[in-house]
Amino acid sequence: MAGKKILMLTGEFTEEYEIFVFQQGMEAVGHTVHVVCPDKKAGDKIQTSLHDFEGHQTYIERYGHLADINKTFSEVKLEEYDAVYCAGGRGPEYIRTDKRIQAMVRHFHETGKPIFTICHGVQILIAVDGVVTGKRVGALGACEPEVRLAGGTYVDLSPTEALVDGNMVSAKGWTALAAFMRECLKVLGTEIRHADTVPAASRAA
Repeated sequence: MAGKKILMLTGEFTEEYEIFVFQQGMEAVGHTVHVVCPDKKAGDKIQTSLHDFEGHQTYIERYGHLADINKTFSEVKLEEYDAVYCAGGRGPEYIRTDKRIQAMVRHFHETGKPIFTICHGVQILIAVDGVVTGKRVGALGACEPEVRLAGGTYVDLSPTEALVDGNMVSAKGWTALAAFMRECLKVLGTEIRHADTVPAASRAA
């Protein structure tokens, strides 16, 4: 099976793990991930954030690493992509108001291509009429009212679970990345098999 092309929508202060872990995991099995951000060009960088819970009433936010943009936003041709991924963090809060981002999401929704969303990423989907309507969706708990108001059903997943509803895969946050990526791969039609034996050359290494 040929590798798929996935469009990752990000903005400044998108969640660090949800960029790096997803991108590297997908590329490790032969898929291509293009990380884009409004008005950024290939070779630019964005500042990421790192959210965690440390006993306060809400999460804390720290600086993450700088993330590389590897595709110029203005050069994206949507028909070339097999799926879209909305990473979480604080980026979705403002890129969802960008009409170009909304048009991108609308393309994947109307063509029935896979849509992947984690944590606050659902805020991007909610900005486009009909995308989460009638869907069961997992996301950070703070997004529950928005999911309901958009006509979706919020599912309170555990921190390590992922949810599949048709062509949509969702999860609560970065602690669920293993399950989330596993379900994304299934939706993409990617099958990973474990051999019963290890090649002799590998044992000798």
